[in-house]
Amino acid sequence: MNGETVAFAQMKDATQADYDLLSSKFQPYREATVERVLETLQRQATERESGHQIHRLDHALQCATRARADGADLDWIAAALLHDIGDGLAPMNHDRFAAEILRPFLREEVTWVVAHHGAFQLTYSGEFTDRDPNTREQFSDSPYYQSCIDFCERWDQSSFDPRYANDPLDSFRVEIDTIFARMPFDPGHLRAGEVLGLPSAAAQ
Repeated sequence: MNGETVAFAQMKDATQADYDLLSSKFQPYREATVERVLETLQRQATERESGHQIHRLDHALQCATRARADGADLDWIAAALLHDIGDGLAPMNHDRFAAEILRPFLREEVTWVVAHHGAFQLTYSGEFTDRDPNTREQFSDSPYYQSCIDFCERWDQSSFDPRYANDPLDSFRVEIDTIFARMPFDPGHLRAGEVLGLPSAAAQ
């Protein structure tokens, strides 16, 4: 092995020492996920070519601020902030892209909503974009169906307002630090099959 790099050029030639080194490098890299996520969100502030009155970062911040104002829990706030983080790299399936980033850390209900919100948003846009506005009906048997309807109606479709006073990105640092510090795929966080829904009324 050469210093701080492995010796192999093909994985089939690796040794235990190689993988011990890689394991020691992985944890610091994983701990830097928060910084990479925040940098990706910050870059969305420069993306004004979408045609909306606000940039993509402001849309994310509006969604998250609305969730926070409604008294939403940590998982919903994180999802509202990050639900469109896939726009830049996966514009054709940004919802699934974002859900996979969140899936190890948030409860199943929330990541399902993130993964499907694109289809549910067609309720508002489908008739104008040659898509079926009733696309969401194919998911009507899901226990998370109503949660996705509510997420889109209350936080997503309403968050394109240039007059809305959203909270700044730095104010969500604690939420983002907390979720990415969780043990990945911990059943206690995933809570498979459990339906909590969105908070029933605004907290303020």
